[in-house]
Amino acid sequence: MKHILFLLFLLFLGNSVLAALSIEGSYQGKNLIVQNPEDPDGFGFCATKVTVNGNIMPGGIGASAFEIDFSYFNLHIGQQVFIVIEHNSGCAPKILNPEVLLPRSTFKVAEIIVSASGKLSWKTTDENGKLPFIVEQYRWDKWVEVGQVQGKGKASAPNIYDFQVIAHSGQNTIRVVQIDHTGSKRTSKEVKFTSNLPEVKKNPIKVKEDIKFTAAEKPVETKYEIYDAYGNIVKKGFGSSVNCSALVKGAYYINFDNKTEKFVKS
Repeated sequence: MKHILFLLFLLFLGNSVLAALSIEGSYQGKNLIVQNPEDPDGFGFCATKVTVNGNIMPGGIGASAFEIDFSYFNLHIGQQVFIVIEHNSGCAPKILNPEVLLPRSTFKVAEIIVSASGKLSWKTTDENGKLPFIVEQYRWDKWVEVGQVQGKGKASAPNIYDFQVIAHSGQNTIRVVQIDHTGSKRTSKEVKFTSNLPEVKKNPIKVKEDIKFTAAEKPVETKYEIYDAYGNIVKKGFGSSVNCSALVKGAYYINFDNKTEKFVKS
């Protein structure tokens, strides 16, 4: 997610010194509100000029608070904007609602499919900002993030994406989600495919050093997570084995392939 950036710098204009506050983000249909203190010399207010993408905002800054009115600039939703507020150096305006320039998740999925090999493809409309799509796979009774694809953020035309999912044995359930600055999760519908991969097994039950993963009696790589008896994750990764020599003795649970099993560290 692209964050709003603030930059403070000095502009030297002849013998006078002006400061400038800048902010950039994605236009989401709302105006910025600026708190504008009086100039310390007693001549009017702090802000002297506002530009949006290099264009001067006409008037409206001679007050203790004002709006940066984006309707003057014929912007479309999701368009990138760069605002500069020039002001006298002895004071500083304050932007009260910078979050209105953060992108929001508004996408609609026109189509989402997944092939038997795990290639996920989806088409979206109505994106209003460049946010990453998180690809999630349902396994171990929860949704697990398996990758991300950067969103294009274009609302005017369909956006097309794809991602190769690493399958586990049996039926795989996949979806894509976005999370914007509000913290809410926007999800697509679920799609499923069944892989022809053999079931993964682990051994041994009592572990001294390594847990090994096999399928059809051959070493095989799988995604895994190891939890202690209190539910704390102690190891996770992807591979054909996992070294457990540093674990203290006791009972543990391991998620791998599409299953959860218990083992004892001895």
